[in-house]
Amino acid sequence: MDIRQLRYFCAVAEEGQVTKAARRLHMAQPPLSQQLKNMEEELNIQLFRKNGRNIELTEAGKILYNKALKIMNDLEDTFIEVQEIEEGIRGTLTIGSNKSCFSFLPEQMNQLREKHPNINFKLREGDTFFLAESIRSREIELAVVRLPIDPEEFNMLRLPSEPYVLVVPEEWHTFSPNRRNVEMKELQNMPLMLLHRISGAGQFELIVNECRSHGFEPNVICECPDASMLLSLAATGVGATIIPKSTLYAFSYERIRVLDIKDFSITADPVIIWNKDRYLTKAAQRFLTLFETSYAQAGINEINQSFY
Repeated sequence: MDIRQLRYFCAVAEEGQVTKAARRLHMAQPPLSQQLKNMEEELNIQLFRKNGRNIELTEAGKILYNKALKIMNDLEDTFIEVQEIEEGIRGTLTIGSNKSCFSFLPEQMNQLREKHPNINFKLREGDTFFLAESIRSREIELAVVRLPIDPEEFNMLRLPSEPYVLVVPEEWHTFSPNRRNVEMKELQNMPLMLLHRISGAGQFELIVNECRSHGFEPNVICECPDASMLLSLAATGVGATIIPKSTLYAFSYERIRVLDIKDFSITADPVIIWNKDRYLTKAAQRFLTLFETSYAQAGINEINQSFY
């Protein structure tokens, strides 16, 4: 058994059909089927079973698939690491970011390009659940997201915590023009639009629990994973929203008012995350170093595991 056969095997496992896998691998179906047969004969065990028009992994096949995927990922990382010895710091750095975290990126991206002009970027936007999945599938190397997130699964570099702010439509006359802050009790009956992850717990649950700790159930009229959409809705008068303050640095909207929340006990905690089991390219390492250096004086450059 060799790497080529493992690659064929993984493609069939992921596609669920030999025909689709052959198309993906740019090869004919008969030789692909023969390779699978050869693997089963060599191991003396069945790896696939038929399920209608599709095929699915047996229990033995599932074990082989997980091991094969790790072998191929390790091999890919090894090739990258070896090539970088000769090529220096270059290539494409793939980064994901919540929209509410985007303001952390431009300065460091600019500094990295100034120091290493052969580096390019590929950016992906999404909520924390989507970006965590993108790191698991190796579509991106790094992501700037909001806690909470599983510290056992990802390495992380903490960025400065920041307050949440209340954003209300300018057309509302709920608060006097000279007001700069509000108390939680004033939000009790306010129609709120809150950030909500596609899946899993996050800022939505934190904010709802904060409201409950002040003795009321929030009047949530809209849930959305996209901060810019919530700000657009606020600007048109649909409702108010509670977002991390730095979100306002990334987007520019008219017809809104921003007020601090005096007795809001939680903060928004951004982090950069990456896969614990993946080799980080030199570009990714330098990018993390820029963040670590920039925020070192604030004492928040906590890293769970060295990225070198």
